[in-house]
Amino acid sequence: MPAFLDSNHFSAQIPGGKPSSGFYEGSSQCITIGLINNMPDEALKATERQFLSLLDSASDGMLIRLSHYMLPDVPRQEAGRRHLNSFYTSVEDLWDRHLDGLIVTGREPLTTNLMDEPYWKTFTRVVEWAQSNTYSTVWSCLAAHAAILHLDGISRVRRSDKLCGIFECARAADHRLMAGTPAGFRLPHSRWNGVPEDQLTSCGYCVLTRAAEAGIDTFMKQHKTLFLFFQGHPEYESDTLLREYRRDIGRYFKGETDRYPSMPLSYFDRSTVNELTALEGRAIRGRNEELLMEISNTLGMRTIKNTWSSSATGMYRNWLEHICAQKERALQSKRLKAMIHAPRVEWANAALKSSQGMD
Repeated sequence: MPAFLDSNHFSAQIPGGKPSSGFYEGSSQCITIGLINNMPDEALKATERQFLSLLDSASDGMLIRLSHYMLPDVPRQEAGRRHLNSFYTSVEDLWDRHLDGLIVTGREPLTTNLMDEPYWKTFTRVVEWAQSNTYSTVWSCLAAHAAILHLDGISRVRRSDKLCGIFECARAADHRLMAGTPAGFRLPHSRWNGVPEDQLTSCGYCVLTRAAEAGIDTFMKQHKTLFLFFQGHPEYESDTLLREYRRDIGRYFKGETDRYPSMPLSYFDRSTVNELTALEGRAIRGRNEELLMEISNTLGMRTIKNTWSSSATGMYRNWLEHICAQKERALQSKRLKAMIHAPRVEWANAALKSSQGMD
């Protein structure tokens, strides 16, 4: 069964984009997932496509309705605001609702202290809401760092260089969320910060996967509901890191940073690495528009093989199956309560009719 968007505005050209008439809230195999997309304006549509495609691939035997939400406090340009106002719902509409699952993305921070971000108050309200109104929530990248800071006061630690590339990850725990995944697999990472494992474990978090070079990859904690945290990006498409690298090179040429960006590790083939290394050396010696165009053209001709999609699909399928199982338990509980309550109602109605001489 497919994943589809809960909106008639979105194009059916997006994989799984057509709404399905077979969706039934009373079935544990029909689940509603909310996506709070905090990504920058230029990455909004790509992030929508990535998560819809991943959920669609992972939806074996399930029907998934994906709804888009926004934090109103996230700074946006006019184009971004227009897109959000046309296709998104404010998180303010969530407070009196229940979702089966939730995915919250990160974004580049504007401040050193996450608690100083303009959306911090609303974000922490989402964290509190999700504990009681979802069966499980995924916190991605910066959203993971912000959530554990709010929940347990765990602060992330900035690296001296950006961690960017495809990293070999190893399973660190036998948990149902890792069922069927290989002992080792590859996943993309793109971040400046990480979280200390000793602080996580001391606060009751379970580390699910880690990488020798990237450190902790995936971890979880059972609150009132299950929270799953990704420091990496299993949802990334094959060329996402390429586009980020090209963006960062553009920032260097514009003088927004004095540091040429690090090339994504284990991502490009050998010949491409050699070519880009030579271009990097020229760029460090002198920035000009023609060289930027040459770099952009070089990147534009590269085709990247996605080596992590099967692992990403497997992890998200396990997450969706967990949600289905929790929803089934809740539905069974409701059915049981209805069965227990029904005879009392029938008896009360019969007694009322008898007293009125209607029986």
